[in-house]
Amino acid sequence: MTATLERSAPVRRTPAVALTGVHKTFGSGPSAVTALRDIDLAVAPGEFVCLLGASGCGKSTLLNLVAGLDRPTSGTLDVRTTRPSVMFQESALLPWLTAGRNVELPLRLAGMSRKERRARAEELLELVRLGGQAAKRPHELSGGMRQRVALARALAAATSVTDADTPGLLLMDEPFAALDAITRDVLQGELLRVWRATGITILFVTHDVREAVRLAQRVVLLSSRPGTVVREWTVGANSERLHEEITARLREVITSHAA
Repeated sequence: MTATLERSAPVRRTPAVALTGVHKTFGSGPSAVTALRDIDLAVAPGEFVCLLGASGCGKSTLLNLVAGLDRPTSGTLDVRTTRPSVMFQESALLPWLTAGRNVELPLRLAGMSRKERRARAEELLELVRLGGQAAKRPHELSGGMRQRVALARALAAATSVTDADTPGLLLMDEPFAALDAITRDVLQGELLRVWRATGITILFVTHDVREAVRLAQRVVLLSSRPGTVVREWTVGANSERLHEEITARLREVITSHAA
């Protein structure tokens, strides 16, 4: 059985991320597709929020907007953090670089000296329990280990500029979906540990209710396309009851869309 760790509520400060009335439409005219509609969402600094919804509801589109990879069609988006960092389902490591050099890459782009970035990369690999693996290349690592390196690299990018008042922002798009159940369970626990150790702000996309309830302080459910916020839940001690409640609401959303 998976244990859900106790987590404290975030301190309410100026949001790290705030979306107000955000719409996103792709294309124009009769062929236009509205992916998101009237999205209102605020994420506090240091908060862990899961975006939950069925496939195609716009979760990844919302994440891309926050990451700056795309722009809203209308509405306002305010990101008040150090540079956002994105982690995807695939580790996307550069195969010709070692694990350590992969982690160093965003630090190099940020202008950090070679000595500083090597020390920081080693520190982050230790944080994700890959100490001593810096010299290995991706093909020498298991799938779970590659995702740990990807997490270390994402943390390097998100924390390359230090500001105590604006924690880094980590955007995660179903990063454990391609892993086997045991590895996924382990990495979920590791992510919670890393989040607590760093104080980073996390916006995590998933379609897995149990994963959302295990990880998040707050779960935000999106409707089927066009995605809009249906409901939010604060995660407390009774995770099983919450899991059942969210699952029932998700089924309602999917059924009403299919009808």
